[in-house]
Amino acid sequence: MRLPTLQKTPALQPHELTDVTAQAVADLMREGESQNTQASYSSALRYWAAWFGIRYGVQISLPLPSSCVLQFIVDHAQRMTPKGLVHELPAEIDAVLVDAGYKGKLGPLAHNTLVHRLAVLSKAHQVREVKNPCQDPKVRELLSRTRKAYAKRGELPKKKDALTKDPLQRVLATCDDSVKGKRDRALLLFAWASGGRRRSEVAAADMKFLKRLGPGEFSYELAFSKTNQSGVDRPENHKPVLGAAGAALDDWLVVSGIDEGAIFRRVLKGGNVGGALSAASVRDIVQARCLQAGVEGDFSAHSLRSGFVTEAAAQNVSISDTMAMTGHQSVAVVIGYQRRGALTTNPASTLLE
Repeated sequence: MRLPTLQKTPALQPHELTDVTAQAVADLMREGESQNTQASYSSALRYWAAWFGIRYGVQISLPLPSSCVLQFIVDHAQRMTPKGLVHELPAEIDAVLVDAGYKGKLGPLAHNTLVHRLAVLSKAHQVREVKNPCQDPKVRELLSRTRKAYAKRGELPKKKDALTKDPLQRVLATCDDSVKGKRDRALLLFAWASGGRRRSEVAAADMKFLKRLGPGEFSYELAFSKTNQSGVDRPENHKPVLGAAGAALDDWLVVSGIDEGAIFRRVLKGGNVGGALSAASVRDIVQARCLQAGVEGDFSAHSLRSGFVTEAAAQNVSISDTMAMTGHQSVAVVIGYQRRGALTTNPASTLLE
């Protein structure tokens, strides 16, 4: 079958991308990436550009030589010497980076932050299809030895405490009948009872995905999440919001008058409802309520997720049922939460009793 030749739309060259096509590809790549990932990547790349510009006195350009990556690691990773722990970032450069807002505080980076900065640089080289210095054997070996050095010093990543049922009840008791109190109660219960939703998922919760099943009973469709970024239709995408969580959500929707758009929003002076909450605001609400309740521990938004998994294990909920609620794809991750939460109830811990 012979197709007609179009006069107004010139044929493309199969081995070349037009500027319009290249921009469309970039737009789709960006839109398909989570906002948190975009923000963290942008922050890391800004830091690389600032550090490089000050350290070498020229503007950064890719590809970087592996020597620059090695310098970045020793500038930001602590090592043990006869004088104690040291790192190579000059104090005056450190101060400039902090004062300009590229760095949160003086001193070495946390190990996780250092690894993330290197991963972002590696990704930037991959996207541009240029030689990747992060794959250099010397860089990989130094990073591996650095990780082991931190582990030997006992500097392990700190996990936030789990907000299980009992402390959660104390936190909920701080939520009064004000508009803000109703919102916070609904938010905390929605996030916890629907499977321990991530703060980004709570901030992105929208009325179009909420279905009323009955008085004080809802089903929320989690169409997009960290473990389902392709939007695959799965039965476990539908999260029940029942009981106290459903009643609190119903109460919030009535007092706020929300019937479309973001479910959880800012509460302004006078009890007026404003725009959607950010993920950072969800974290702040959890931390503020925990502080107000006086519960002991280091809590953040993720405490709702770890608390749900820990409580499910304590109440002998099966791993499959727990994972259907949380959306975890790794059994090992779920078991890790359960084991941390069951340290004092493990029968093997009292063999001498």
